[in-house]
Amino acid sequence: MTQAKIVERAGDTILVISSHAADFVWRAGGAIALYSTRGARVRVLCLSYGERGESERLWKNPGITLEEVKATRQKEAESAAEALGAEIRFFDAGDYPLIRTSELLDQLVDEFRQIQPTVILTHSFSDPYNGDHTETNRLALDARVYAQAAGYPSQSRKLDAPPVFLFEPHQTEMCDFKPQVLLDITSVFELKRRAMECMQAQEHLWRYYTDVASRRGTQAVRNSGRREIKYAEAYQRVYPQVTDQLS
Repeated sequence: MTQAKIVERAGDTILVISSHAADFVWRAGGAIALYSTRGARVRVLCLSYGERGESERLWKNPGITLEEVKATRQKEAESAAEALGAEIRFFDAGDYPLIRTSELLDQLVDEFRQIQPTVILTHSFSDPYNGDHTETNRLALDARVYAQAAGYPSQSRKLDAPPVFLFEPHQTEMCDFKPQVLLDITSVFELKRRAMECMQAQEHLWRYYTDVASRRGTQAVRNSGRREIKYAEAYQRVYPQVTDQLS
């Protein structure tokens, strides 16, 4: 486990592929805020509103409809993205289950090629508690590979080879998640907290993810000696880091 940077230049573009409306907030809100405050472009692709499996509080309202739940989650996610300084696009690909279609994959490939991200963030490989997260991981990795293929039909130029970082899942150990990068988000944690508080339908997670950030911050200090770090996010790399210097 190392303390390292995944945020480099103002010209960078970060592309976040989020399964549900709140996932990008809990798991990558700090990275998003860091990028945006340093002048980078941040774009969130939200595949589902989380209308069935992650909106229990809303379903307690008598007579509420599926479309009303979707609209509420979209509004919350838009407010959170604004607080973090990110663009956001919704795909409405379903929830419990999130449905993979060739049309959805084509749209993702087109996004990858148009945006030309320098960094990609998405879900972990495995999540036995939520198959939508696993499906999103597969979609994101497939879209990256297809966007690199010269023969894949698209109006935009093919993608190079941006690194992919997996953000920490809710049940870390059960998802076999291996923290390899600890990202210092101390300077932007208040922005992340503000974004979390936009997700009113999941208020019970505000404290949980504050505690996660604090624990990862403690680990970052342990792995770097930088005692000024208070909050951090954990990430796992998918592909090898290419460098001319070991650090």
